[in-house]
Amino acid sequence: MRIDDVKRVLVVGSGTMGQQIGFQCAGHGYDVVLYDVAPAALESAQQRLDAYAEQLVADGVISAEVRDAARARITTTSERSAAAADADLISEAVPEDPKLKGEVFGEFHALCPPRTIFMTNSSTLLPSQFAKAAGRPDRLIALHFHLPAWVNNVADVMPHKGTLPEVTELVVEFARRIGQIPIELHREHHGYVFNAMYTAVNREAITMAERGVASIEDIDRAWMGVTKSPLGPFGALDAVGLDTAWKITDYWARRLFFVRQLRRNAKFLKAYVDRGELGIKTGKGFYSYPNPAFADPSFIGT
Repeated sequence: MRIDDVKRVLVVGSGTMGQQIGFQCAGHGYDVVLYDVAPAALESAQQRLDAYAEQLVADGVISAEVRDAARARITTTSERSAAAADADLISEAVPEDPKLKGEVFGEFHALCPPRTIFMTNSSTLLPSQFAKAAGRPDRLIALHFHLPAWVNNVADVMPHKGTLPEVTELVVEFARRIGQIPIELHREHHGYVFNAMYTAVNREAITMAERGVASIEDIDRAWMGVTKSPLGPFGALDAVGLDTAWKITDYWARRLFFVRQLRRNAKFLKAYVDRGELGIKTGKGFYSYPNPAFADPSFIGT
């Protein structure tokens, strides 16, 4: 399959990341099917997609014509066979669990055409961890996006040892065609490039909060004051979703026995998840939305 043959993209998982991947692809002319096992999740995703589209028009990022065309290209379904039909590429955005990812890809392997390329958006896992279970290891690769996809438009392209070179070449070009800057990794690496650095920042920020070294607000103030970033680590985690942050932290905490602090960090995050305080998407996380304290010009105290 050549890049010009790619017409239809299946996005598996209708959470924040899946929504943004889908809209980014549709905004650049691709037909998109957004699949989720839960019909209610798809209804919520449609509402969020409308909100994203309206905000992008209001911010002058896209025109109303692009918005309307993009929304018209996105369909949703909870029927797996319908989702798989005629898919040229799959972008998987399900929770960070290698067994789950392998099972999901394995199910679609039985339904998708032989040409379909499988792409994982995993934040921390390696394609080789579930390549065999996916059913077509030679056509499995990581294409990892950053939030928000239309602003932080850097996408990691990470093959594993069994990925066909032509698959890597096609996915690199696909990333370019949907407005991303492809970062091609020459070997598998947990966390890719940016996330490997970003994860270390988050780990230290959560560790300091969990140990009571400083308040969440002051940790963010320190980061924002020095880097001049509009967000600190905890404001950024609210955007990602604390349920996602907890799942990633908990996964590695249970596997890296020598990192005891990770288990404490996972417990710290789980308290927020148990209260339903997942960040921006629920209106409350480390901060309250839509007017978080860090957005106030006086937050840093200059």
